[in-house]
Amino acid sequence: MPLLRIRTEIEDRPGRLAVLTAALAARGANILGLTVQVGTEGVVDEFVVDVPSGGAGPDELARAAASAGGVRTAVVPARPRELVDEPTRALALAARARVEPHALPEILAELLRAHEAAWTSGTAVYDDEDDVLTVRAGRRSVRLSRPDLPFTATEAARADALVRAALPAEPPSAASQRVTLADGTRVTVRPIERDDAGAVRAMHERCSLDSRRMRYFSPKPFPPRAAVERFCEPWHGVTLVAEGPDGSVLALAHLIHVLDPGVAEMAFLVEDAWQGRGLGRALAGLLIVLGRERGLVELRATALSENARMRRLLAGLGGRTRRTEEPGIVEVRLRLDGRPARPEPLRAGLA
Repeated sequence: MPLLRIRTEIEDRPGRLAVLTAALAARGANILGLTVQVGTEGVVDEFVVDVPSGGAGPDELARAAASAGGVRTAVVPARPRELVDEPTRALALAARARVEPHALPEILAELLRAHEAAWTSGTAVYDDEDDVLTVRAGRRSVRLSRPDLPFTATEAARADALVRAALPAEPPSAASQRVTLADGTRVTVRPIERDDAGAVRAMHERCSLDSRRMRYFSPKPFPPRAAVERFCEPWHGVTLVAEGPDGSVLALAHLIHVLDPGVAEMAFLVEDAWQGRGLGRALAGLLIVLGRERGLVELRATALSENARMRRLLAGLGGRTRRTEEPGIVEVRLRLDGRPARPEPLRAGLA
């Protein structure tokens, strides 16, 4: 029976995956493997299937995926040796890369099933073509191509993680860092602690109603102590506080885990008196570093469409704004693999 790899993007709603698998089963496709990834536009489902001899071919399976709502579908041949547990395969390749760093192009090609891979000079990590991926490896890079199957953001993160596992380890980001703002003021940024509840409340009380509304979509007074305790839990994500020279809390920055694979939500609240001084951008930069260190693929922020400051900040870092189903609310997506997310046109009145 021929093996095929099917990759398609479907709307991320309950029941959509069931409709897709039923459509493939109706064509005789037996699903042997499934992974969920983040692609250029959203969630991508990838299947490895076998089909009876003389059964549905690639074109018919692509039409079946389209009938179930799949878009940007690709169907390519697969090999029996690809039916290996993905984490085990990646760990084995990382172990090989540590022993044979000169073979990194070949190893990355095996990891991502690329057609071609070669060393290239420079460290640029962005390519205009979806079927070309450049992975930074120290002072050089590896350029991979796979014409039949565009690379997803998840695959880019896998390649980056393998390279970082193989190269000499870099020290992780310090838990506490000093940040110099545009006016020369130095503030300390560190993870939040349970004892910060009072200082966090005081910072919220110093914020204007409009600043709190931009953050919470309502003039919320302050988060309760239970919320601060939740911010301290690793399962929730990472929350940073910025401390001024007098030790008061000036800002909060969150990296919150969500259900989409490799994705986290980011959010900020900066005290009014400290806005426009570069603190928000500094916090965003630290969250991006933390996200990459944790193997995240994409950061997302939900904002009121009128929140021009937030949108400008994230757009300056490569974020792209997308409309949501809720009027007056937009989502900004920031890819961490060097590729900007493709923008979606906004409805009138949201720009």
